[in-house]
Amino acid sequence: MEILGIDIGGTGMKGALVDSETGELTSERFRIPTPKSRKPDDMARVFKDIIDHFNYDGPVGCGFPTITKHGICKSTSNLNKGWLNVNIKTLFSEVSGLPVTVVNDADAAGYAVMNYGIGKGEGGLVIMITIGTGLGSGAFYNGKLIPNFELGQIPYKKHRKIEKWAAASVKKRKNLSYKKWGKRFNTFLELVEVIVCPDLIILGGGTSKHFDKFEKWITVETPVKASHLGNHAGIIGAAVAVLHDT
Repeated sequence: MEILGIDIGGTGMKGALVDSETGELTSERFRIPTPKSRKPDDMARVFKDIIDHFNYDGPVGCGFPTITKHGICKSTSNLNKGWLNVNIKTLFSEVSGLPVTVVNDADAAGYAVMNYGIGKGEGGLVIMITIGTGLGSGAFYNGKLIPNFELGQIPYKKHRKIEKWAAASVKKRKNLSYKKWGKRFNTFLELVEVIVCPDLIILGGGTSKHFDKFEKWITVETPVKASHLGNHAGIIGAAVAVLHDT
């Protein structure tokens, strides 16, 4: 079955067609920058533009970069405050005229890795960390999703949440070396280790492709692996989420 997956981030909204049996992309990835306003109506229009690009008329899976509960936005994270309590599923379904499944973006990336990537067959508590504009996280216990593990929201020192200090966007904005940023990211993983004591941590998002450049500064006891699915994981997982919603 071919399903359109759309991965929404703070800087870009990306989509592609996915073979749900193999997890492989069957089209080129199409990306549109996230509107600078990051408001619901503006982002909904871009969501529809992505669907129109593929001339697609089936169910759509969407990975969304905030806590989502039954399709409703329960935090605004790096988006406009107007998203709070918006029914994302209803908004996107109405603007597109198609059935839409909405999950947290890190949960979506986790679906991809646990179904098609290095997480397949892994037991115990597996934490998926997506490194991007923020720090997303998804949790799986014996392969089953535990939704809305937002570990990037952990308060840290003077920062309201640790992702404001250790996300990839901070590395870029402050022009940090991989060593300086890697030590910050390791501090985040140390907190994750203390709080949830995972059996495995899997890294996703674009920065995971460069794991070899900061791996030496990751010193937590928990095994840490890069997903190797990179930016495609969110798209693949969003598509797979449609199957879990039926």
